Amino acid sequence: MSVLDQTAATAPRAPRMTGRQKLVLTLLLGAQFMVAVDFSILNVALPVIGAGLGFPLAHLQWIATAFALAAAGFTLLFGRIADLFGRKRLFLGGMALLGLSSALGGLATSPGMLLVARVLQGLATAAVTPAGLSLLTTAFPEGPLRRRALGLNGALMSAGFTAGAVLGGLLTDLLSWRWAFLVNVPVTAAVLAVAPAVIADSRPAGRPRLDVPGAVTVTGGLLAVVYGLTRAGEAGWTRPGTLAALGAGAALLVAFWCVERRADKPLVPVRILRRPTVVWGNAAGLVAFLTETSLVFLLTLYLQEVLGYTPLATGLAFGVLGLGTVLGGTLGGRVTGRIGSRATIVYGGVAQAVATAALLALGTSGDWIWLLLAATFAGGVGNMLMITGFMVTATSGLPDSEQGLATGLATMTQQVGITMGIPVMSAVATARITAVGGEGPGAVLSGVRTAVGVNAALVLAGALAAGALLGRRREPAGSAGSAGAAGPGR
Repeated sequence: MSVLDQTAATAPRAPRMTGRQKLVLTLLLGAQFMVAVDFSILNVALPVIGAGLGFPLAHLQWIATAFALAAAGFTLLFGRIADLFGRKRLFLGGMALLGLSSALGGLATSPGMLLVARVLQGLATAAVTPAGLSLLTTAFPEGPLRRRALGLNGALMSAGFTAGAVLGGLLTDLLSWRWAFLVNVPVTAAVLAVAPAVIADSRPAGRPRLDVPGAVTVTGGLLAVVYGLTRAGEAGWTRPGTLAALGAGAALLVAFWCVERRADKPLVPVRILRRPTVVWGNAAGLVAFLTETSLVFLLTLYLQEVLGYTPLATGLAFGVLGLGTVLGGTLGGRVTGRIGSRATIVYGGVAQAVATAALLALGTSGDWIWLLLAATFAGGVGNMLMITGFMVTATSGLPDSEQGLATGLATMTQQVGITMGIPVMSAVATARITAVGGEGPGAVLSGVRTAVGVNAALVLAGALAAGALLGRRREPAGSAGSAGAAGPGR
């Protein structure tokens, strides 16, 4: 036997997933993908829904806002409840609520009935996402298998947001907007039929006690902040209602911090919020979700208002972005294992920023669609590398008993980022359109370009700042994959 053969024979093999782990992965990723689709599946159908149910045009945004308020406001609370009372129980309960609320939305006969369904869908998402993600992280030990699982999860979550636009357009054009709700019902039924026998639960040894003051202040604070951001995009950043909501949200979140410092059993232990990996990992994730989801909004304006695309054609154009995110998520675990999560955040963010900046060259001719497709594909790959690095960083170095909390924080970051992005970039684009004094294709293009430039600068600054503040320590091969997981904050 040659020296090379001996080396190959004695080299440690990369761990492989067991058959049960593959089944758990498939089940949980399928559920997370469906939840991600719900974020965007109704966006292209809003005018049709409004006409069908009698929604005033000015109130259509509440179909999306009702979902976002519940999903972002209750995620952290439900993530902690998953740790205390059982992740499997919360996951199954959330899936059942998602199926029932989707059926209610599909059968809605009035605006009020539809909004109730959307709030319940948001609550279901707030339960399923952190519970499912913590079940995923505890099913795989820290290292290559967890990195791979988180990379695939991030890819499907991001691809689900894009796929929602495509699927919403197809269902609305070919069947009815009601199928954007009803499509969830058979999927949730299948998950509920299989999950109890496949997923292993984890429960605390003693009787848990929930930090009620902390739960009230953080949930109220997040609800107020998300509402304020939504109002900012709708009415402007200087309106009294916007300022009051944002001010109340900030005050409640400060109160939450004070409560947690004194609580015996805090909802979020302050020591976790002092960990650099948790703070700066989540900051990078916030930037990644804020910039990419708002870019979809900006390019929707470009495709429909400048190039004259239909909603269905717009959704299909974003399919290329979905392919990029799937590729980035598939590569994310391997890249993180090779260069570390800190470097993955930096390189992914730089790639996303360069691809986004290329969109500044877009013009009013339909020939520019090729630049858009190429740039969104490349940006999708970079965005998913950044998101994978964020997820590995933000959830590593913590015991299994706190994985629900860590994934709840990460999921809250994701949902707040998605919610913040559109109001912020819409305000930038609208200010520029107003400044040039017009609403035609040229004015819209000018507003889109300005917001795209801000978007690219933001993701570049966020990635570089997170990379600098996470420190320079690189994980050894096969480690947990968390930059700074063993560093200061531990």
